[in-house]
This record gives sequence, C-alpha cells and structure tokens, in this order.
Amino acid sequence: MNTMTLAADWDRLGGTFVDAIWDTLIMVSIAMVAGGFFGLLLGVLLYTTRSQGILKNSFFYNLVNVLVNFVRPIPFIIMIAAFGPLTQAVVGTTIGRDAATFIMAIAATFAVARIVEQNLVAIDPGMIEAARAMGAGPWQIITTVILREALGPLVLGYTFIFIAVIDMSAMAGYVGGGGLGDFAIVYGYRAYDWEVTYVATFAIIIIVQIAQLLGNWLSKKIMRR
Repeated sequence: MNTMTLAADWDRLGGTFVDAIWDTLIMVSIAMVAGGFFGLLLGVLLYTTRSQGILKNSFFYNLVNVLVNFVRPIPFIIMIAAFGPLTQAVVGTTIGRDAATFIMAIAATFAVARIVEQNLVAIDPGMIEAARAMGAGPWQIITTVILREALGPLVLGYTFIFIAVIDMSAMAGYVGGGGLGDFAIVYGYRAYDWEVTYVATFAIIIIVQIAQLLGNWLSKKIMRR
C-alpha cells in the first residue's frame, strides 16, 4: 500500500476547497432551517400534550414520543442507507448534496424536537398557570410565555444541534454529498495527502468555534434582558 504523504497542490485544489466550504454551509443551513422549524413544532407539541401540558393528549404525546425515540438514536451513516427509499422518492436520488441534505434535515428535526422539549420542561409551571388565570389561550401562552421564557436555553440547544449537523455533513462525504467531508476523503484520505485532510479538518473546527461563540453570545444577551 502506498502511504507516501504528498504535498498538496493548492493551485489546483484551492477552488475545490472553497466550493467544499460553501457546500458544507449550504447543507448545514438548509438542514438547520428545515430541521429547526419542524423540530420546534414537534418539541412544542411534545411539551404541550404531555400529562401536565396545556394541550394534554396522551395518545398524540405517546405517538410522537415513540417516533422521536425511534428515529433519534439511529447513527447518521446508517440513516443514510436506511432512508434510501424515502430519499429516492422525495429527492429523486440517494447520492449527492441534495440527498445528504434531506437526510440531515430529518435527523436534525428529531434531535431538535427532543432538545426543545427538554428545555421547555424547565419552565416554571406557575408562569403558565398565571397566564391561564389571566385568560390567555394556548397559542398565546405558547408564543408569549413558553417560547419567550425558554429562548435563551433554546439558542444554546440549537447551537449544539448546529454543531452536530456539521458532523453529519462531514459524514455525508461517504455518499458523495460534497462539502468538507467529501473534500477530505477524496483529495486527502484516498490520495494519501494528509495535508489536505488536516486543512479540511481545521476548516470544520473553525466553523464550529464560530458557531459556538455566536450561540453563547446570543444566549447570554437574551437571558440578560
């Protein structure tokens, strides 16, 4: 086996590297917008339909809870294969950036749902009871009390999921999903060029650090209001 380490030709790879960064950001952004929205809906429904919730509905709660528990633990690399027929039906292919983004959005949805529910559970029930005593309806309580009180912790939760989705985007390289993971595998690992692998890894670390710093800053700013 050839294990020689080659010097990366950045004149040739530079444009591809920039494209890989953009592919990663595009995949992660789309997955977070879709997963963040639908995950928020599922998380709020889990919280409001539980036994002590304002929309108590044990059948619906148990149904959604089982679904989240079923999908969330599946490792992403296995999910890519297991959801292949669904991806084919919706996207029209099981490989490439669009297919990878679709699976990332599904994984993000169920991860966000549980994070949202766990953050909402920490809200003081007395605040909700006070709002109900003042005549506020379920929708008003959700938007002006529940989400408002949990906004700071939710930002941290979404930051955590954002970083997890970046990890997913790296694994998406195994199905030709593009991005930094694909760049590291094709031009680094398979070409025995460790410099390329390290540069791609460092780029992912930089993106994660920026996301974490922004998430921490925004969360602190919200909770100090």
